[in-house]
Amino acid sequence: MPINCYPTFQKGRILKLEMLENLRDYPRHIMDIYVQDYSDGILTGANVIVNDGSLTVTRGIVKLHGHLYYIEQDCNIAYEESGNETIVKLRCYPEKQEQDFLRFDTELLLDDNTEILPNELELARFKLKKGSRLRSDYQNFEDFATEFNTLNVIHTHYAGIGQSTIHPSILRYFAKEVLTIGSKGMEDTMFAMLCLNNATVERELLLHYIANRFEMDYKDYPNWQLHRYLVSILQELMGGSSTRSDRRGMGRKTILVD
Repeated sequence: MPINCYPTFQKGRILKLEMLENLRDYPRHIMDIYVQDYSDGILTGANVIVNDGSLTVTRGIVKLHGHLYYIEQDCNIAYEESGNETIVKLRCYPEKQEQDFLRFDTELLLDDNTEILPNELELARFKLKKGSRLRSDYQNFEDFATEFNTLNVIHTHYAGIGQSTIHPSILRYFAKEVLTIGSKGMEDTMFAMLCLNNATVERELLLHYIANRFEMDYKDYPNWQLHRYLVSILQELMGGSSTRSDRRGMGRKTILVD
């Protein structure tokens, strides 16, 4: 039978080792249980903010190989105008057993190596030209994928149930555009409301929305392709063209015979 014990620390009682151990373990145990079904990725926070000559990674929690890593305070990291694609990475190191602590060290770095190693998570990427300014003030939804001088979070993995999902800032932007433009189809409005009403949107829901919207078979796609599909939906809503079966060239055709 599961037993739950909590120290009460009453006046006049002897402070016991078991009480301190419970105080030590309880918060982390709660988090481990709460996110046990989540994939690797960002659980909360760890946002990248663009400053003049530096980036700020906000405090947050990430999950990698089943372990939780905490960024307990905002961290600044300087960037340069290299012209190369640069990845903002969080590198997680194996545990270290010390006399009084079990340590799980992490490192924030900017890396020109675009390969994401097993002990790394991508927080963002950018390609900054000489003499240019890095920005994250997106002018429209398609601007999230601008190649140069723009912070790109499309490839960032957010933790989801069973599988990672895409950055919530992308879906929130999409949702606001849909609701501003307006849609005759309820599926667009409902999906937009879900995006705004939830911290994250599960990948499975996004994939079903894409499949139904384009009348395609359900399948997974890389993050960049999901973004392209969402761009196409907004273009249709703004221009009036259809993304459905005529887009695939497989719509029904009527033949008139004299």
